[in-house]
Amino acid sequence: MKLFVLLISCLLSSLSGFGQESILVNAQWVKDHQSDPKMVLVQVNFLKLDYDAEHIAGARYLWPGSLAPDSPQGAMNEPDMKSAKEVMEGLGISNDNHVVIYFVRSEVSPTARIFLTIENLGMKGKVSLLDGGLEAWKKAGFPTTKDLPIVKKGKFAPASLGFIVDKNYVLKNLNSSSTVIVDARMKKFYDGEPVGNPRDGHIAGAKNIPYPDLIDPNNFIKPTDQLQGYFTSAVDSKEKEVVTYCFIGQTASVVYLAGRILGYNMKLYDGSMQEWSRIKELPMEMTEKK
Repeated sequence: MKLFVLLISCLLSSLSGFGQESILVNAQWVKDHQSDPKMVLVQVNFLKLDYDAEHIAGARYLWPGSLAPDSPQGAMNEPDMKSAKEVMEGLGISNDNHVVIYFVRSEVSPTARIFLTIENLGMKGKVSLLDGGLEAWKKAGFPTTKDLPIVKKGKFAPASLGFIVDKNYVLKNLNSSSTVIVDARMKKFYDGEPVGNPRDGHIAGAKNIPYPDLIDPNNFIKPTDQLQGYFTSAVDSKEKEVVTYCFIGQTASVVYLAGRILGYNMKLYDGSMQEWSRIKELPMEMTEKK
């Protein structure tokens, strides 16, 4: 009897495909789950022209600014809960759905920002990224379409899980033994090459994991053993919290995504250097030339 119950449980698990699914999924996995009513497939990219030209059947379109809006205070902010609810429900997303997002061409970092945002809205563990994006789907031999899906409005209750933090949080944890601040920009900018901000360099004490190093030439996230090497060089324990930042809070989302894949406790400083460099009281430093 116990064996029968176990077999039924495994069968149901395989049919649903959700619950313990990897953060990264491949094209075949998406194809196998394309008709699952619990999966919501979303194409994230800056221009709707790309979506109109072709998309995976059933996919809805999401402009990154819908869930990471700009404001006079800075670029790519955390959305207010009312707006987030409207956007998520408009995509047909409810709290019990599993959301699979994908990008077009090389738009990995804005899509990673949407991954972070949706997780932060209360969907941690319920969001996956199609590794390699739309190009990986097409290279696998699967079709695209121009047909628009019929979307039934979802029922979504958003929450803020605290994965997006502000300058005060970063400042408070600069010298904490349990937190590591990580700069996701290329090393030359971390070191202090001018970029047009009021001050150059990096947040005092921050480590460096350049986000481009985490993505291969075909826009796939690198294998976990390679990701771990980059993290190990900057973070000496998985017990520590990692707060990552960049220029405006977009490319650091790739470091957030990689850290989540590896099982780190990740957060993102949204204001990033756009904000930090403008407030002279906040400590910065440059890498000493050897």
